[in-house]
This record gives sequence, C-alpha cells and structure tokens, in this order.
Amino acid sequence: MLACIFSILIIIFDVKLFQIVDLTGGAPLFSMDKALIFSFLISPYIVFLLDVYINSLYVPHKMKGKNQEQKKQQCHRRLFLLKGVTYLSGALFGLNLFSNAKAGQSRIFPINTPPLEKLPLSEFAPRIAFIIDDIGSSISRAQAFLDLKMPMTFSILPKLQYSVLLAEEIYEQGQEIMLHQPMEPYSHEVDPGPGALYISYRDTEIEEIIQENLSQIPQATGVNNHMGSRFTSSSSKVVEALKIIKQKDLFFVDSLTSSHSQAYKMARRLNMRTAPRNVFLDTSPDIRAVRRQLRHLKQYALKHGAAIGIGHPYLSTLTALYDFKQELNNKGPFFELVSVSDLISERQSTHL
Repeated sequence: MLACIFSILIIIFDVKLFQIVDLTGGAPLFSMDKALIFSFLISPYIVFLLDVYINSLYVPHKMKGKNQEQKKQQCHRRLFLLKGVTYLSGALFGLNLFSNAKAGQSRIFPINTPPLEKLPLSEFAPRIAFIIDDIGSSISRAQAFLDLKMPMTFSILPKLQYSVLLAEEIYEQGQEIMLHQPMEPYSHEVDPGPGALYISYRDTEIEEIIQENLSQIPQATGVNNHMGSRFTSSSSKVVEALKIIKQKDLFFVDSLTSSHSQAYKMARRLNMRTAPRNVFLDTSPDIRAVRRQLRHLKQYALKHGAAIGIGHPYLSTLTALYDFKQELNNKGPFFELVSVSDLISERQSTHL
C-alpha cells in the first residue's frame, strides 16, 4: 500500500508540479530550510521503493546467487537514482542547487569530468538519437540527464531563467544543443511560452522572433518545434520559419505534435537537413509506458536503420534511459547512440 502511494506521488511530483512550478519561474512551495530537510529525508525512501517497484515489474526472474559484478551494477543504479531524485526533488521545491550561477562563470555544475567523448561510428549498427525537450527552467533537471553520460541532444526553450547558462554549460560538456522553438498550438488555452510563433504574425515578425531566440542560444546546431500543432499545419507560415533556419545553416526536426504537420515535408522541399520525430518516449509518465516506447524506438531503428526519440526531463524518463544504457553496456553495443546532427548527416537523403 505504501509503495503504491509513493508511486502515485512520484508521478504527480515529477510531471504535474514541475510543469506548474518550474515553468512559472520556480517559486518554492515550502521555505528553503523545510524544503532541504524534506527533500533529503524522503529521497532515499522514494528511490528504494521505486527501485523495488521497477525490479518487481521488469525482472522476469529474480537473480539468485548474484555475482559481485551484478551487485555492483545494482548499487550503481540505486546511487544514480538517489542522485537523480535529489536533483529533481530540489527543483520541485524551488531549491535550485546552483541558483547563484551567473553569466560568464566557468562552471555551474558540480562535476569535474571531461566533456563527453565522441566515438567513431560503426558502419552497420542501427542509429538512435535522443532529444530531451523543455530544457531551460531548471539547472537541476538538466544536471540529472547530463549525469547519464550518453550522447543526446538537449533542446532548450528560449527566454527562460536558465536558457543561456544551460546552453553554455551543456555545450561545454560536449553535448549537442537545439533551439526548442515554441509555436502556436490548436488550443487557445495552452500558452506555448515566450518567444513563440503564431500564424497571425507577419513574415518579418517570424524572422525577428527566430533571430532573437537563436541569438540567446548561439550554440544551437538545429531547431525543433515546441507544441505548434496549429502553426506547423500552415504550409505558408512554416515555410517562412524554415527559410530563416536554413539561412542559419541549421537542421530542423519536426516534433510531429500533429498529424497535420507540414513542417517536415516543407523542409525537404527546401533541401534542408531535416528529419521527423519517430517516437515520443513519455507521452505517459508511467515508467512502464516509457519502457514500452523505448522498445518501439529500437524496433523502428532495426527496421529503418535509424530512429529519433523525444523525451522530457521526467524522473520516469531518466530512470528508463539509465536502464537502457546499462542494457546496451551489458549486451553489447548493438545500437549506436548518436547526436541528431550525426544521424541526419548520415541519412540526409533517406526518409526516416
């Protein structure tokens, strides 16, 4: 019963409150001292229950007589989850561990590891590229995913509290940066956020907004859309946006937030480096659903040679990606994890 209660709390904390608290400026729910005490007291229990819950669901046969290597891996997994929950719970209660970071500071993350090394690509392995959307409102959440130490592309929303700082730091860590360009959705009740494009805007306004957003994130090598179900369904408007992106020599990934999106088709007509999203990892925050989507992503990569998966900075996504990485390490690198730009460059003329 207790495990069920904590599982529900994890989902609520990780998705609902992050969306409410982080994206509106990170206003703390509790005072700083209470948040610190609560965060560090409850984190180990959440991690333990989460780990037991996951293993009961996904380990078909409990290992008997575990060898030292298996025990070591399980220990590393629980330590990683503990660190991740601590970062995420700190962000939840407005306790940003790195809130004093300032522009021009050499390091905002408390890590001393070298930047991620890009390994030479093998010739035949299917490629998988992960995009983590909605970066910019919390340093702690970005830190948790950087700690995975696996190739991925971080898509940063413009004009949020930490957009500029995170772009600088993530780039220094050797990971790829994209602009997560907000665009108008069909629902008028949903705000895509600052720096968004609307179909009512003139062409000059669209150009000015994209130029301004990119000036905040000069490290970006590409762009994908945040929301945008309505905007991407308008061929004329999306072409104007794509022309600016092409002029900057950036690639474009269509997040496909709508089946009516014209963005990928128009980008191909403009002879841009482009690709569509193949799988959303965490439309449902339940970790079983995330794992199921990861299986679909692998199947797509096996069939087509490459696949792009988009996820968000949720605890369930973090946990599933950690286990995905461990599976690759244990069973051999049958799949190649690459940045989106590497994947698009290799398969520029191929429909993913």
